[in-house]
Parts: sequence; C-alpha cells; structure tokens
Amino acid sequence: QVQLVESGGGLVQPGGSLRLSCAASGRTFSTYVMGWFRQAPGKEREFVATITGSFAVTRYADSVKGRFTISRDTAKNTVYLQMNSLKPEDTAVYYCAADTDFRTVLAGNPDYWGQGTQVTVSS
Repeated sequence: QVQLVESGGGLVQPGGSLRLSCAASGRTFSTYVMGWFRQAPGKEREFVATITGSFAVTRYADSVKGRFTISRDTAKNTVYLQMNSLKPEDTAVYYCAADTDFRTVLAGNPDYWGQGTQVTVSS
C-alpha cells in the first residue's frame, strides 16, 4: 500500500511559479513510478508528467513541456512538480499518483492516488 499526500497548491498570477509536493508512505518508494495528473472543471483528468524510480526518466505532456519539471527525492519519499510560467489554462486540481509500471501511469491508470491540491492561475 502507498499513501500519497499533495501540498503546495494555491492562487498565483499568470507568469508565476508554484512547486507542488507529494509525500509518499512506504519503504519501497524508489521502486514506484510517480506521476502528476490534473483535472480542470468540466474536463477529463489528464496526464501532466511522470518520473521513473530507476534512472529518474521523465516524460511530460506537450502542454507543459519546457515549463514544468518533475523530480523526486528518494531520501524524503517525495516527488515534486515545479511549475513555471503558469497560464490560466493550468488551473486545475493536481493529483499525485503512483504505480510500479511506467505504461500504466502513462495510460492514466495508476493504482494509487492522492487527494489532490487546487492550483488557480488568475490575475
């Protein structure tokens, strides 16, 4: 079992930055592929970014490439999402997720989900 708790959401102006954190329970954190997803009002949940446990291979949605960076700190059992140059269309609830399989995360079907944290980009 893995429990995920997100933090770091909030209100930010367009062009601003936020860093989301996701603290994971369990002693096998390094074996999990971690991902970030988001869901805007009236829209389906979408993939944002993922990072593997081995070699920290990353992948991003085209809409955030070059602006968002996913990283992980194995010693702290935490994964981060650094979001720069934020746009109003980035407004959504952001969810942290985990699974042992990379393709499962990319497909949007990871086993474990956090409760979500709201990010609002508005002037």
